[in-house]
Amino acid sequence: MVEMLNRYFGLTAHGTSVRTEIIAGLTTFLTMAYIVVVNPAVLGQAGMPVAAVAVATCLAAGFGSIVMGLSSNYPLALAPGMGLNAYFTYTVVKTVGLPWQIALGCVFLSGAAFLILTLVGVRQLIVAALPRSLFAAVGGGIGLFIAFIGLSDTGIIVAKPGTMVGLGSLTTPTAALSILGLLVIAALQARKVKGAMLLGIILTAALAWILGMARLSPASYSFSDLSATAFKLDLRGALSLKGGLGVSLIEIVFVFLLVDMFDNVGTLVAVAKRAGLTAPDGSIPRLKRILLADSAAMLFGALAGTSPVTSYVESAAGVAVGGRTGLTSIVVGLLFLLTLFFTPLVQAIPTAATAPALILVGALMMGALTEVDWVDPVEGIPAFLTVIMIPLTYSIANGLAFGITAHAVLKLVSGRARVSDWLVYVLAALFVARFIYLD
Repeated sequence: MVEMLNRYFGLTAHGTSVRTEIIAGLTTFLTMAYIVVVNPAVLGQAGMPVAAVAVATCLAAGFGSIVMGLSSNYPLALAPGMGLNAYFTYTVVKTVGLPWQIALGCVFLSGAAFLILTLVGVRQLIVAALPRSLFAAVGGGIGLFIAFIGLSDTGIIVAKPGTMVGLGSLTTPTAALSILGLLVIAALQARKVKGAMLLGIILTAALAWILGMARLSPASYSFSDLSATAFKLDLRGALSLKGGLGVSLIEIVFVFLLVDMFDNVGTLVAVAKRAGLTAPDGSIPRLKRILLADSAAMLFGALAGTSPVTSYVESAAGVAVGGRTGLTSIVVGLLFLLTLFFTPLVQAIPTAATAPALILVGALMMGALTEVDWVDPVEGIPAFLTVIMIPLTYSIANGLAFGITAHAVLKLVSGRARVSDWLVYVLAALFVARFIYLD
């Protein structure tokens, strides 16, 4: 069995092992398992049955991650995306006023458009067109983003009226336990302990249980709950918006497309670079397979009954502990499927235990910024805008939008524009249009 896995995934060639990949998968799963609880809560506000969405979330994450691992051999885990689920609920359903069934139809159409764009090579062209310095900047920006999420989730950083953000009370149980977990994981990493991040999460969670800070929830979900959302998408209703392919449908599908595409590309680039899986010229091998797996997961998620599925930045947590192949993703996918039967155990892993891992993963990802030529304004300024806007706007897509637009403008005014850069200017124009639309 081990030899078969070694041959299929090339474990030896990637300098990893079955044990390391399993630990990496467990680590990634623990850092993103919150989606099992959070996604149903968000989509529930759109009127969707919470239990059904929980099952759909687990199935979509399991399917997407396993397909990604088998087809692309990359340690990328997928699940319904945060941000995309908020747009689904608060904009498409609550603001526009569409029933959630029609909104799911729009998600499916977005997935179909993704699939077509991938098959004809447009998505690959977009990835190839992005300057390498922005790829590095995305890695650093996502690192800050992940760390900021971890710090804010535990109350170490809090909202302040006068300064927007500030230091929270470090004596609260969650903050204090998170700082302890941070020190434990950092110490284990400093001593080069294998699986330091996973071990730190487990030790911190165990302490939380002992202190009574986390309790098992009696709630559980079953496959039968899925019937309330599975295949409930309304494609006919989506296509009939404003008399066929009207402006409303195009706008909704376009936003789903744009945000998911650039969240996915940003995550893919950051994780691939962190794992050392990029080619010498900075390109990403087997890119088409990655993008096809992403498209398939989005279609599956819409059929199951959840908002768009995308690659998760938390995949970097597994990469940080040695995950290098698709076996890591498969482990994540299987754990999500098992979560259908053990949801209370997942809910028992407190934020105080997973947040320290996110913070330290963020620190590890900052190394990518050394690849940016900060002396050159054409590289340095777009890279800086990308890095700073990702955490401050809570959006990878926004960071890329600022970076790409600034890069295009500076190339033009500096006289360094080339005909071969045409796609960058098209993307910049689309981003400007998007900002105007969202204003």
